[in-house]
Amino acid sequence: MSHNSFGHLFRFTTWGESHGPALGAVVDGCPPGLLLSEEDIQPFLDARRPGTSRFTTQRREPDAVRILSGVFEGRTTGTPISLMIENVDQRSKDYSEVAKAYRPGHADYAYDSKYGFRDYRGGGRSSARETAARVAAGAVARLVIPEVTITAWVESIGGDAIDPAKFDRQEIGRNPFFCPDAAAAARWEALVDGARKAGSSLGAVIACEAVGVPAGWGAPLYAKLDAELASAAMSINAVKGVEIGDGFAAAALSGEANADPMRPGANGPEFLANHAGGIAGGISTGQPVRLRVAFKPTSSILTPVETISPQGEAAVIATKGRHDPCVGIRGVPVVEAMVALVLADQKLRHRGQTG
Repeated sequence: MSHNSFGHLFRFTTWGESHGPALGAVVDGCPPGLLLSEEDIQPFLDARRPGTSRFTTQRREPDAVRILSGVFEGRTTGTPISLMIENVDQRSKDYSEVAKAYRPGHADYAYDSKYGFRDYRGGGRSSARETAARVAAGAVARLVIPEVTITAWVESIGGDAIDPAKFDRQEIGRNPFFCPDAAAAARWEALVDGARKAGSSLGAVIACEAVGVPAGWGAPLYAKLDAELASAAMSINAVKGVEIGDGFAAAALSGEANADPMRPGANGPEFLANHAGGIAGGISTGQPVRLRVAFKPTSSILTPVETISPQGEAAVIATKGRHDPCVGIRGVPVVEAMVALVLADQKLRHRGQTG
Protein backbone atom coordinates (compact mmCIF):
# COMPACT_ATOMS: atom_id res chain seq x y z
CA MET A 1 0.00 0.00 0.00
CA SER A 2 1.38 3.39 -1.02
CA HIS A 3 0.78 6.65 0.80
CA ASN A 4 2.73 9.03 -1.40
CA SER A 5 -0.29 10.62 -3.10
CA PHE A 6 -2.69 13.35 -2.03
CA GLY A 7 -5.97 14.61 -3.46
CA HIS A 8 -8.98 13.19 -5.29
CA LEU A 9 -9.79 14.76 -8.68
CA PHE A 10 -6.68 16.95 -8.61
CA ARG A 11 -4.12 14.49 -7.33
CA PHE A 12 -0.36 14.58 -6.96
CA THR A 13 2.28 12.01 -6.06
CA THR A 14 5.77 12.93 -4.91
CA TRP A 15 8.84 10.74 -5.40
CA GLY A 16 12.54 10.84 -4.61
CA GLU A 17 14.85 11.22 -1.63
CA SER A 18 17.02 13.93 -0.14
CA HIS A 19 20.27 12.42 -1.43
CA GLY A 20 19.04 10.59 -4.52
CA PRO A 21 19.77 11.82 -8.05
CA ALA A 22 16.48 13.71 -8.27
CA LEU A 23 13.02 14.19 -6.79
CA GLY A 24 9.75 15.31 -8.25
CA ALA A 25 6.00 15.05 -8.53
CA VAL A 26 3.39 13.66 -10.87
CA VAL A 27 0.25 15.82 -11.04
CA ASP A 28 -2.84 14.05 -12.35
CA GLY A 29 -6.28 15.53 -12.99
CA CYS A 30 -5.16 18.97 -14.12
CA PRO A 31 -7.69 20.36 -16.63
CA PRO A 32 -6.44 20.70 -20.22
CA GLY A 33 -5.66 23.93 -22.01
CA LEU A 34 -4.02 25.85 -19.15
CA LEU A 35 -0.88 27.80 -20.00
CA LEU A 36 2.06 26.19 -18.20
CA SER A 37 5.81 26.45 -18.54
CA GLU A 38 8.79 25.84 -16.31
CA GLU A 39 9.02 29.61 -15.84
CA ASP A 40 5.58 29.56 -14.19
CA ILE A 41 6.79 27.07 -11.57
CA GLN A 42 10.33 28.32 -10.90
CA PRO A 43 9.53 31.47 -8.83
CA PHE A 44 7.78 29.36 -6.19
CA LEU A 45 10.72 26.96 -6.03
CA ASP A 46 13.13 29.90 -5.75
CA ALA A 47 11.22 31.09 -2.67
CA ARG A 48 11.74 27.67 -1.01
CA ARG A 49 15.26 27.09 -2.33
CA PRO A 50 18.01 26.46 0.25
CA GLY A 51 21.12 28.61 0.61
CA THR A 52 19.46 31.94 -0.16
CA SER A 53 20.54 33.50 3.16
CA ARG A 54 22.57 32.66 6.25
CA PHE A 55 19.30 31.89 8.05
CA THR A 56 18.67 28.70 6.05
CA THR A 57 20.63 25.54 5.25
CA GLN A 58 23.72 26.26 3.16
CA ARG A 59 23.08 23.33 0.85
CA ARG A 60 23.34 24.87 -2.64
CA GLU A 61 20.56 23.60 -4.85
CA PRO A 62 19.35 25.51 -7.93
CA ASP A 63 16.06 23.58 -7.75
CA ALA A 64 15.59 23.99 -11.49
CA VAL A 65 12.37 22.23 -12.49
CA ARG A 66 11.87 20.26 -15.69
CA ILE A 67 8.46 19.39 -17.13
CA LEU A 68 8.72 15.88 -18.55
CA SER A 69 5.12 15.27 -19.64
CA GLY A 70 1.58 16.61 -19.71
CA VAL A 71 2.33 19.86 -21.56
CA PHE A 72 2.26 20.42 -25.32
CA GLU A 73 2.90 23.72 -27.08
CA GLY A 74 2.80 25.49 -23.73
CA ARG A 75 -0.57 24.15 -22.56
CA THR A 76 -1.61 21.34 -20.26
CA THR A 77 -2.99 18.35 -22.13
CA GLY A 78 -5.12 16.85 -19.36
CA THR A 79 -2.69 13.95 -18.97
CA PRO A 80 -0.30 13.44 -16.02
CA ILE A 81 2.20 16.25 -15.59
CA SER A 82 5.59 14.92 -14.51
CA LEU A 83 7.94 17.37 -12.79
CA MET A 84 11.60 16.69 -11.94
CA ILE A 85 14.12 18.57 -9.80
CA GLU A 86 17.70 17.31 -9.75
CA ASN A 87 19.75 17.07 -6.54
CA VAL A 88 23.18 18.52 -7.27
CA ASP A 89 24.73 19.35 -3.87
CA GLN A 90 24.42 16.24 -1.70
CA ARG A 91 27.11 15.53 0.90
CA SER A 92 26.15 12.06 2.07
CA LYS A 93 29.40 11.65 4.03
CA ASP A 94 28.03 14.17 6.55
CA TYR A 95 25.58 11.48 7.67
CA SER A 96 28.05 8.72 8.58
CA GLU A 97 27.28 9.16 12.28
CA VAL A 98 23.52 9.11 11.62
CA ALA A 99 23.95 5.59 10.26
CA LYS A 100 25.22 4.52 13.70
CA ALA A 101 22.62 6.23 15.93
CA TYR A 102 19.11 7.67 15.72
CA ARG A 103 18.57 11.43 15.81
CA PRO A 104 16.09 12.21 18.63
CA GLY A 105 13.06 14.08 17.32
CA HIS A 106 13.73 12.93 13.77
CA ALA A 107 12.03 10.05 11.96
CA ASP A 108 15.09 7.77 12.07
CA TYR A 109 13.82 5.32 14.69
CA ALA A 110 10.22 5.38 13.42
CA TYR A 111 11.28 4.63 9.82
CA ASP A 112 13.59 1.84 10.96
CA SER A 113 10.82 0.33 13.06
CA LYS A 114 8.39 0.37 10.14
CA TYR A 115 10.56 -0.69 7.19
CA GLY A 116 13.37 -2.63 8.87
CA PHE A 117 16.00 -0.35 7.35
CA ARG A 118 16.29 3.31 6.39
CA ASP A 119 18.02 5.77 4.09
CA TYR A 120 20.10 7.69 6.64
CA ARG A 121 21.46 10.16 4.04
CA GLY A 122 19.65 13.32 5.01
CA GLY A 123 16.68 11.32 6.23
CA GLY A 124 15.55 10.10 2.81
CA ARG A 125 11.80 10.70 2.43
CA SER A 126 11.55 12.21 5.91
CA SER A 127 13.78 15.10 4.84
CA ALA A 128 12.27 18.53 4.23
CA ARG A 129 13.92 18.28 0.81
CA GLU A 130 10.80 16.38 -0.32
CA THR A 131 8.78 19.59 -0.02
CA ALA A 132 10.39 21.00 -3.18
CA ALA A 133 8.21 18.57 -5.15
CA ARG A 134 5.10 19.80 -3.32
CA VAL A 135 5.93 23.40 -4.19
CA ALA A 136 6.28 22.49 -7.86
CA ALA A 137 2.92 20.68 -7.79
CA GLY A 138 1.37 23.62 -5.95
CA ALA A 139 2.41 25.97 -8.73
CA VAL A 140 0.35 23.86 -11.14
CA ALA A 141 -2.59 23.88 -8.73
CA ARG A 142 -2.62 27.68 -8.70
CA LEU A 143 -3.49 27.62 -12.41
CA VAL A 144 -6.75 25.84 -11.55
CA ILE A 145 -7.80 28.51 -9.02
CA PRO A 146 -6.91 31.87 -10.63
CA GLU A 147 -9.69 33.53 -8.64
CA VAL A 148 -7.85 32.80 -5.37
CA THR A 149 -4.84 34.67 -3.96
CA ILE A 150 -2.82 32.70 -1.39
CA THR A 151 -0.38 34.47 0.92
CA ALA A 152 1.56 33.00 3.83
CA TRP A 153 3.98 34.61 6.25
CA VAL A 154 5.98 33.80 9.37
CA GLU A 155 4.08 34.95 12.44
CA SER A 156 6.61 34.01 15.11
CA ILE A 157 10.03 32.42 15.52
CA GLY A 158 11.16 30.88 18.79
CA GLY A 159 8.13 32.37 20.53
CA ASP A 160 8.90 35.94 19.40
CA ALA A 161 5.79 37.09 17.51
CA ILE A 162 5.06 39.94 15.12
CA ASP A 163 3.04 42.97 16.22
CA PRO A 164 -0.32 42.74 14.38
CA ALA A 165 -0.54 46.54 14.46
CA LYS A 166 2.62 46.70 12.32
CA PHE A 167 1.42 44.16 9.73
CA ASP A 168 2.57 45.23 6.25
CA ARG A 169 1.79 42.75 3.46
CA GLN A 170 4.39 44.38 1.20
CA GLU A 171 7.09 43.70 3.79
CA ILE A 172 6.73 39.90 3.44
CA GLY A 173 8.92 39.78 0.34
CA ARG A 174 11.48 42.29 1.57
CA ASN A 175 13.25 40.17 4.18
CA PRO A 176 14.56 36.59 4.37
CA PHE A 177 11.95 35.61 7.00
CA PHE A 178 8.75 36.21 4.98
CA CYS A 179 7.88 38.54 7.87
CA PRO A 180 5.20 41.26 7.58
CA ASP A 181 6.66 43.24 10.52
CA ALA A 182 10.01 44.92 9.76
CA ALA A 183 10.83 45.34 13.45
CA ALA A 184 10.25 41.65 14.16
CA ALA A 185 12.36 40.66 11.15
CA ALA A 186 15.24 42.72 12.55
CA ARG A 187 14.92 40.95 15.92
CA TRP A 188 14.79 37.55 14.26
CA GLU A 189 18.17 38.10 12.60
CA ALA A 190 19.92 37.98 15.97
CA LEU A 191 17.61 35.25 17.25
CA VAL A 192 18.21 32.83 14.37
CA ASP A 193 21.90 33.71 14.15
CA GLY A 194 22.25 32.86 17.83
CA ALA A 195 20.62 29.46 17.37
CA ARG A 196 22.76 28.70 14.32
CA LYS A 197 26.03 29.62 16.03
CA ALA A 198 25.04 27.56 19.09
CA GLY A 199 24.37 24.52 16.91
CA SER A 200 20.72 24.60 17.91
CA SER A 201 17.42 25.41 16.18
CA LEU A 202 14.12 27.25 16.63
CA GLY A 203 10.47 26.58 15.85
CA ALA A 204 8.10 28.90 14.01
CA VAL A 205 4.43 29.59 13.37
CA ILE A 206 3.26 30.31 9.81
CA ALA A 207 -0.04 32.01 9.04
CA CYS A 208 -1.75 31.62 5.66
CA GLU A 209 -4.70 33.38 4.05
CA ALA A 210 -6.55 32.45 0.86
CA VAL A 211 -8.65 35.33 -0.50
CA GLY A 212 -11.23 34.82 -3.24
CA VAL A 213 -12.45 31.35 -2.27
CA PRO A 214 -16.17 31.44 -3.12
CA ALA A 215 -18.85 30.10 -0.81
CA GLY A 216 -19.57 26.41 -1.29
CA TRP A 217 -16.21 24.62 -1.58
CA GLY A 218 -15.87 21.61 0.70
CA ALA A 219 -18.42 18.99 1.66
CA PRO A 220 -19.83 17.29 4.75
CA LEU A 221 -18.91 15.16 6.47
CA TYR A 222 -15.70 13.53 5.33
CA ALA A 223 -14.51 16.05 2.76
CA LYS A 224 -14.59 19.11 4.98
CA LEU A 225 -12.43 21.89 3.62
CA ASP A 226 -10.90 22.61 7.02
CA ALA A 227 -10.21 18.92 7.64
CA GLU A 228 -8.39 18.56 4.33
CA LEU A 229 -6.41 21.76 4.89
CA ALA A 230 -5.39 20.45 8.31
CA SER A 231 -4.42 17.08 6.81
CA ALA A 232 -2.40 18.75 4.06
CA ALA A 233 -0.54 20.99 6.50
CA MET A 234 0.10 18.17 8.97
CA SER A 235 1.65 16.10 6.17
CA ILE A 236 4.47 18.65 5.85
CA ASN A 237 7.67 17.50 7.52
CA ALA A 238 8.24 19.21 10.93
CA VAL A 239 4.63 20.42 11.31
CA LYS A 240 3.15 19.63 14.73
CA GLY A 241 -0.01 21.73 14.88
CA VAL A 242 -2.67 23.40 12.72
CA GLU A 243 -5.37 25.92 13.60
CA ILE A 244 -8.26 27.03 11.38
CA GLY A 245 -9.51 30.53 12.12
CA ASP A 246 -9.23 31.27 15.84
CA GLY A 247 -8.34 27.63 16.47
CA PHE A 248 -7.62 26.85 20.11
CA ALA A 249 -8.37 30.44 21.10
CA ALA A 250 -12.02 29.81 20.19
CA ALA A 251 -12.28 27.46 23.17
CA ALA A 252 -11.89 30.47 25.49
CA LEU A 253 -14.68 32.50 23.84
CA SER A 254 -18.38 32.66 24.58
CA GLY A 255 -20.87 31.70 21.91
CA GLU A 256 -21.70 35.31 21.09
CA ALA A 257 -18.03 36.30 20.99
CA ASN A 258 -17.18 33.42 18.66
CA ALA A 259 -20.09 34.04 16.27
CA ASP A 260 -19.44 35.61 12.86
CA PRO A 261 -22.44 37.98 12.58
CA MET A 262 -23.93 38.59 9.13
CA ARG A 263 -26.00 41.38 7.66
CA PRO A 264 -27.33 41.97 4.14
CA GLY A 265 -24.76 43.17 1.62
CA ALA A 266 -24.80 44.26 -2.00
CA ASN A 267 -23.43 40.92 -3.22
CA GLY A 268 -24.56 38.50 -0.54
CA PRO A 269 -23.99 38.49 3.21
CA GLU A 270 -21.59 40.94 4.81
CA PHE A 271 -19.67 39.30 7.64
CA LEU A 272 -18.70 41.33 10.70
CA ALA A 273 -16.07 38.84 11.93
CA ASN A 274 -14.16 35.77 10.77
CA HIS A 275 -13.49 33.63 13.83
CA ALA A 276 -14.27 30.51 11.78
CA GLY A 277 -11.48 31.17 9.28
CA GLY A 278 -13.82 31.32 6.31
CA ILE A 279 -15.18 27.79 6.80
CA ALA A 280 -18.45 26.67 8.44
CA GLY A 281 -19.55 23.04 8.58
CA GLY A 282 -16.54 22.16 6.45
CA ILE A 283 -17.73 24.43 3.60
CA SER A 284 -16.26 27.78 2.58
CA THR A 285 -18.34 30.86 3.39
CA GLY A 286 -16.79 33.28 0.90
CA GLN A 287 -14.67 34.94 3.57
CA PRO A 288 -10.86 34.66 3.52
CA VAL A 289 -9.78 31.13 4.46
CA ARG A 290 -7.28 31.42 7.31
CA LEU A 291 -5.03 28.90 9.04
CA ARG A 292 -1.94 28.81 11.24
CA VAL A 293 0.72 26.10 11.11
CA ALA A 294 3.26 25.30 13.85
CA PHE A 295 6.71 24.02 12.82
CA LYS A 296 8.90 22.34 15.42
CA PRO A 297 12.62 23.19 15.73
CA THR A 298 14.84 21.33 13.28
CA SER A 299 15.75 17.96 14.80
CA SER A 300 19.20 17.81 13.18
CA ILE A 301 21.35 19.87 15.58
CA LEU A 302 25.03 20.07 16.51
CA THR A 303 24.22 19.99 20.23
CA PRO A 304 24.99 16.49 21.58
CA VAL A 305 21.82 14.61 22.58
CA GLU A 306 21.35 11.21 24.22
CA THR A 307 20.05 8.47 21.94
CA ILE A 308 20.45 4.79 21.07
CA SER A 309 22.04 2.87 18.22
CA PRO A 310 20.10 0.52 15.88
CA GLN A 311 21.38 -2.28 18.12
CA GLY A 312 19.73 -0.67 21.15
CA GLU A 313 22.94 0.53 22.78
CA ALA A 314 23.26 3.89 24.54
CA ALA A 315 24.83 6.61 22.40
CA VAL A 316 25.22 10.36 22.04
CA ILE A 317 24.76 12.10 18.70
CA ALA A 318 25.54 15.56 17.33
CA THR A 319 24.29 15.85 13.75
CA LYS A 320 26.82 17.27 11.30
CA GLY A 321 25.88 18.66 7.92
CA ARG A 322 23.98 21.68 6.62
CA HIS A 323 20.65 22.20 8.31
CA ASP A 324 18.09 24.96 8.73
CA PRO A 325 18.39 26.72 12.09
CA CYS A 326 14.65 27.38 11.64
CA VAL A 327 12.99 25.09 9.11
CA GLY A 328 9.74 27.05 9.43
CA ILE A 329 11.20 29.93 7.40
CA ARG A 330 11.29 27.88 4.20
CA GLY A 331 7.96 26.36 5.17
CA VAL A 332 6.11 29.45 3.93
CA PRO A 333 6.01 28.50 0.20
CA VAL A 334 5.30 24.89 1.22
CA VAL A 335 2.21 25.87 3.23
CA GLU A 336 1.02 28.02 0.32
CA ALA A 337 1.50 25.09 -2.06
CA MET A 338 -0.47 22.67 0.09
CA VAL A 339 -3.32 25.16 0.46
CA ALA A 340 -3.36 25.63 -3.33
CA LEU A 341 -3.42 21.85 -3.89
CA VAL A 342 -6.38 21.38 -1.52
CA LEU A 343 -8.34 24.28 -3.00
CA ALA A 344 -7.76 23.14 -6.59
CA ASP A 345 -9.01 19.66 -5.71
CA GLN A 346 -12.02 21.02 -3.81
CA LYS A 347 -12.95 23.33 -6.69
CA LEU A 348 -13.00 20.45 -9.18
CA ARG A 349 -14.94 18.23 -6.79
CA HIS A 350 -17.48 21.02 -6.15
CA ARG A 351 -17.94 21.48 -9.90
CA GLY A 352 -18.28 17.75 -10.36
CA GLN A 353 -21.04 17.49 -7.76
CA THR A 354 -23.00 20.67 -8.36
CA GLY A 355 -22.24 21.51 -12.00
